[in-house]
Amino acid sequence: MENLGAAFAKLCAVVAHLRAPEGCPWDREQTNETLVPKLLEEAYEVADAVRAGDDENLREELGDVLLLVTMQAQIASERGQFAIQQVVEEITAKLIRRHPHVFGDSEARDAGAVVTLWDSVKREEKQHRKEHYLTGVAIALPALMRAQKIQKKAAHVKFDWIEIADVVGKVDEEIAETKEAMAEGDGAKVAEEIGDLLFAVVNLARKTHHDAETLLQAATDKFVRRFNELEDEVKAQGRALGELELAELDAIWNAQKARAASG
Repeated sequence: MENLGAAFAKLCAVVAHLRAPEGCPWDREQTNETLVPKLLEEAYEVADAVRAGDDENLREELGDVLLLVTMQAQIASERGQFAIQQVVEEITAKLIRRHPHVFGDSEARDAGAVVTLWDSVKREEKQHRKEHYLTGVAIALPALMRAQKIQKKAAHVKFDWIEIADVVGKVDEEIAETKEAMAEGDGAKVAEEIGDLLFAVVNLARKTHHDAETLLQAATDKFVRRFNELEDEVKAQGRALGELELAELDAIWNAQKARAASG
C-alpha cells in the first residue's frame, strides 16, 4: 500500500505540473466542464474493455479515467473548492458508512439485503436535504440506463409492478397507443407514445433481471455483425451496397439468419 500511495502522489504531482504556468497549454485550458465529454468517453471505453475481456486494455482505460478524476479534482483545488484528498477521504467514509453489515453491527445475508440496506442508509443521509427522492439519479446518464435506475429506485419504496404479466400488459398497451397515435397522424403524440413504449420495455428488461443498456448494445452488435456479413455477400457477388433493392437484401439477410439458426 505504501507503493500505491507514492504512485498516486506522483500522479497528482504530474497533473498539478501539467496545470502549472510552465506546464502544458492544452491541460491549462481545461475546465471541469470541458473535461466532462472526455470522462464519459473514457467510461464507455472501460465498459468496452470489460465486455471484451481485454485486461490489458482495461488497465489502460482505468488509468485514463483515474487521470481525468485527478484532473477534475486539481481544477477544483485551483478554484479553492476541494482537493483530491477530500475526494478520497469522503468516498472512504461513505463506503464504511454504507456497509454497516461489514464495518458495523447490521446484518445482510445476501446481495438483495445489501442493496436494501444501502438504499436505507442513503435515504437517511439525504433526509435533511430538501430534494425529491429521485433527484439523485443523474440526468446525464444514457436514457436506457437512467430509466432503469429510476425504476429500480422507485421499486425500493414499493412503487413497482408485482406480476411480470402486468409489465407485459403495459408493453402491449403502449404498442396499441402508439399505433393509435400513428393512425391519427399526430406526430407529437406518436413521439410521446414511443417514449412511453421504450420506458415500458426497459421495465420489462428490469423485471426479467436484465440490464436494458446491455441488451440494446448486444442487439446492436448483432445487427452490425449480420449487416457486415450481408455486405460481404454483396461484395462477393461483385456488387455494392446501394445497388440492390430491399427484396434482394432481405433475401440475403434471411438466408444468413437461417444459416446461423441451423449452425
